[in-house]
Amino acid sequence: MLTYDLSKKEGILYRKLYEYIREDIRTGKLNENEKLPSKRSLARNLGISTVTVEKAYEQLMDEGYLYALPKKGYYVARVSGMQKKRKSAGGKKIVGPAQDDRVRFDFSSRKMETDGFPFSVWAKLMREIISGREKDLMTLSPCNGVRELRAAIAGHLSSFRGLSVDPDQIVVGAGTEYLYSLLIRLLGRETPFCLENPGYSKLARIYRVSNVPISLAGMDEEGVRVDEIRRTGARVVHTSPAHHFPTGITMSMDRRRQLLAWADEEDGRYIIEDDYDSEFRNKGRPVPPLMMLDDRDKVIYMNTFSQSLAATIRISYMVLPESLAASYYRDLSFYACTVSTFEQYTLAAFIERGYFEKHINRMRLHYGRKRERIIETIRRELPRDRCRILENNAGLHFLLQLETGLSDREVVSRLADRGIRIRAVTDYYMDDSGKDRHRFMVSYAGMDPDALAGAVREVREILFT
Repeated sequence: MLTYDLSKKEGILYRKLYEYIREDIRTGKLNENEKLPSKRSLARNLGISTVTVEKAYEQLMDEGYLYALPKKGYYVARVSGMQKKRKSAGGKKIVGPAQDDRVRFDFSSRKMETDGFPFSVWAKLMREIISGREKDLMTLSPCNGVRELRAAIAGHLSSFRGLSVDPDQIVVGAGTEYLYSLLIRLLGRETPFCLENPGYSKLARIYRVSNVPISLAGMDEEGVRVDEIRRTGARVVHTSPAHHFPTGITMSMDRRRQLLAWADEEDGRYIIEDDYDSEFRNKGRPVPPLMMLDDRDKVIYMNTFSQSLAATIRISYMVLPESLAASYYRDLSFYACTVSTFEQYTLAAFIERGYFEKHINRMRLHYGRKRERIIETIRRELPRDRCRILENNAGLHFLLQLETGLSDREVVSRLADRGIRIRAVTDYYMDDSGKDRHRFMVSYAGMDPDALAGAVREVREILFT
C-alpha cells in the first residue's frame, strides 16, 4: 500500500499526492504496468477523501504517468526516458563558487560603493513609469532596446563624450558579456581577436568558451603595441584606451592614430573600444574616445552603467558602425533585448531629466576625495622610500609600486596568510610573459577608508620589518 506523509508538503492536497506518486514513478519505485491501490483503499490508508485521490489519479493520467483499465483499476504507464535515480558515489553534492571567508581587507576588489545610489530618485521614476506607461511596459522591446533609452544614451554620448551617433546604431543588453556574444556572431566565430596583455582575463574566457581564436598583444607606456597586433594576424582588437585595466595607462594620441591606421588597412578589421570607467576622471575633461577620431567606420564603442550607477543594474550598450548596424538588423534582429522594459524606461527618464549627469558629478567628486584620502593614508603609513603611487587621475583604481626583494607571488601569498587580499599586475597576464615589477592594484571604489590604515600597517609589518 502506498503511504505518504502529506503534511510535509505545502499546497493543495490532491497536488501533494500527485507529486508523491509522480516522483515514485520517475525514480523507479513504481514500475511499468504496476497496479496502484483503488481510490477507496488509498483514501482510507491516507485518511483523505476518494475525490482527492481521484483528482490526483486523473492528473497523472492526463500527463501520461498512469493508464486505466475498465473494472480493473489504475496502472503505471510506460514513460520513456525515465531511469532509476542513482545515488552519486561517495555522497557527492554540487558545490557552488568558492567563497574565501578569510579575507578581512581587499585592496583589489572591483566592487562598487552602494551608499551613493540615488534610490529615492530611482523609486520615484519607477512609480511614474509604472503608473503612466502601462501599455508601453507590456509591449515587447525592440531587439536593440526601446528608442527612448537609445535616444537618451545618444544624447549623453554627445554631451559627455563628443560622439554624434544615431540611436539606431546603439544596441542595449543585460551586461557586456551578452553584447560580446552578439559581436562574436556578428563578426564571425572564426574571426581572430586580439586582447591586451596584461588585461581583463574574463574577456579571454568569454571568447575561448565561444571557440573564438584569440591572441595577445603586449603593452608599453603608450598603450597596446600595434606591431604586436600585426604579428598576431588578428582582425579585431579589444582595447581600453581611456583607462587600461589593470595598468591604468591612457593611450597616447599617436598610438590611437596608429591603431586606427591598422584597422583601415584591410576590410573586416575592427577595434572594440571598451570605455568602461571613462566617467571618473579627476582632473580635466575625459580623454576623447577612439570612435570620435574614426572616420572609416572601424570602431565599436562599448560602455556600461554597472560602474557609473550600480553593478546590479545590468544595463550595457554598444555603438556599432553604420555598416555593422545594418548587418546586425539583417542577421541578428531575431534576438530579443535582454533588459526589461521597466528598467529601460526608468533609465531613459533618469538620463533625460539630468539625474544621471548630477549623479556622475556627485560621485566623481566623492570618489576624488576618497582617492585623496586613501593615497594620503598609504603614504603616511608606508615608508616613503619603499613605495610609490602610480596614477593618472582617471578611473577607479591606481597602482602601488613596492620596493621589495620578494616576488609578486610571495607578496600576495604573505598578505593572504594574514587575511589581506591584493593582486599584482603580473596576475593579469594571460601568458607567461609577465615579469615581477612589484606593482599592485588598489581599487578604491568599494574600499572602506576607515579600515584602510590598519590594513596598511599590517602590510608594512609583513613586508618591511
